[in-house]
Amino acid sequence: MFGIDPSFLSSLAQVIMIDLVLAGDNAVVIGLAAAGLPSDLRRRAILIGIIAATVMRIGFALVTTQLLSLGGGLLIAGGLLLLWVCWKMYRELTVTEAEEIEATEALTDSDLNADGTVSGKAPRKTLRQAVIQIIIADVSMSLDNVLAVAGAAQHHVEALIFGLALSVVLMGVAATYIARLLHRFRWIAWVGLVLILYVAIRMFYEGAADFIDLPHLPFL
Repeated sequence: MFGIDPSFLSSLAQVIMIDLVLAGDNAVVIGLAAAGLPSDLRRRAILIGIIAATVMRIGFALVTTQLLSLGGGLLIAGGLLLLWVCWKMYRELTVTEAEEIEATEALTDSDLNADGTVSGKAPRKTLRQAVIQIIIADVSMSLDNVLAVAGAAQHHVEALIFGLALSVVLMGVAATYIARLLHRFRWIAWVGLVLILYVAIRMFYEGAADFIDLPHLPFL
């Protein structure tokens, strides 16, 4: 009906959900890394982190999508990397509530100590230490995001382009809001985790099918 491919709509929905969850996850990690800084330096560190994440997503997208199109072993490697992403997300979803609140406070400049740092147990650090920690995390999370979006989009180039553009916009404009949304509605993050797990399994299965004769599974 209306000439819209159902598989395209399915891929697009998966891409949007993955983008939402990973943007919020990225924001929380950046917030935690910047929590030990005074207010003025914290804003600068968070801005640097968001800009770095945006640039890395664009760079990884140019490389990763070309590699995944080759199939075979690269699809298997991509699937294994996404399984690792799922494990990391699971661990982050089970962090203490105090840590998550601290990250949100850092992102929103709320509940500050007398010295301008965020209340809680975040270790005090310099701007350089915070920025290095954020950029290291950005490398991993940007690759995670591009892999997950590329896997969910499958062969729908339009969904892939939309997903990567949405990822950049969310990180630049709405990451803090999404982090607070995921904190309030925890189930959204769990749905995202299950979805990325599904994409990882499908990517691994498709890669393995290039080497051995595997039956077609309609749900993959």
